[in-house]
Amino acid sequence: MAGVRDIRRRIRGVRNMQQITKAMKMVSAAKLRKAQQKLSAARPYANQLQGVLERLAQAPGDTVHPLLVKRPVQKVVYVLITSDRGLCGGYNANLIRMTSGLIAETPQEVKLVAVGRRGRDFFRRGKIEFLAEFVALGDEPSYNQAKEIAQEVVRLYEQGDADEVYLMYTEFVSAITQRPTRVKLLPIEKPEGKQGKQYIFEPSPDEILASLLPKYVETQIFRSILEGKASEQGARMTAMSSATDNAKDVIERLSLAMNRARQAAITKEISEIVGGAAALE
Repeated sequence: MAGVRDIRRRIRGVRNMQQITKAMKMVSAAKLRKAQQKLSAARPYANQLQGVLERLAQAPGDTVHPLLVKRPVQKVVYVLITSDRGLCGGYNANLIRMTSGLIAETPQEVKLVAVGRRGRDFFRRGKIEFLAEFVALGDEPSYNQAKEIAQEVVRLYEQGDADEVYLMYTEFVSAITQRPTRVKLLPIEKPEGKQGKQYIFEPSPDEILASLLPKYVETQIFRSILEGKASEQGARMTAMSSATDNAKDVIERLSLAMNRARQAAITKEISEIVGGAAALE
């Protein structure tokens, strides 16, 4: 059994760690609130833009745009959005596991665009080719950063380096629940179904689509990054809360072990005194 001094030293170390995890939990909670506010503002805009594109796609006439053109699928690109840092529970592991499974099941050639260090570092050890890397986006990514990623993705698609592009990110449901998600980004598919209300567009639908389709790609990537940031902070807050509670349990067990060690030492000393006194009689 460890001595009282060793156990006291372990308790001190665990208590210091508990203070760190508690502070990280509070920081993540504050960052989560900011990330949720930005995500709540981005979701309606992205949904509305998608609705406008659906109405444009239903307009009479044959609309031809490079981002709408479907090609035989020979090259598939996954835009993998992970975090730059760890200590966020299974946030990165779950998304990487799903991506690895999809890559194994895809018969076509698969390449990656990495957004975040964790996904890049994991797949760098394999044989997957990276077409682009975007790291160190920060805790509050800007639209310009998403625009830069979107421009690179559009360029890859238009040059024929990708026949299909998928977004791999974690959808934020709550601070406890985050859902790994795959969304097809390119080519942009026209919605199927009955035609809704007729709209008159000015200028022509082709001109509006030429302007909105790149904006749509930028918006979808920006929204995915915000979903990932909110999920990351929620997962980190939950993980640090669990770590703080576990540290408390460890301290309680160590305190009990220390008390038992002290009692054993006192009992041993009393036994030695009693034995010595008996030997003198």
